[in-house]
Amino acid sequence: MLKSFFAKEEGQGLVEYALILVLIAIVVIGILSVLGGQVSNVFSQINSGLGGA
Repeated sequence: MLKSFFAKEEGQGLVEYALILVLIAIVVIGILSVLGGQVSNVFSQINSGLGGA
């Protein structure tokens, strides 16, 4: 009986970690969507400054 209780707790913990990871992924995707163009411009300027094509 005690083992089944702890098994349920571990499953609940895994679900909570998965939800946190999904939330972090959504936030990162949102930030990259908003700032993606600016980041691309910075890398293009760096490439031009180094003499790239």
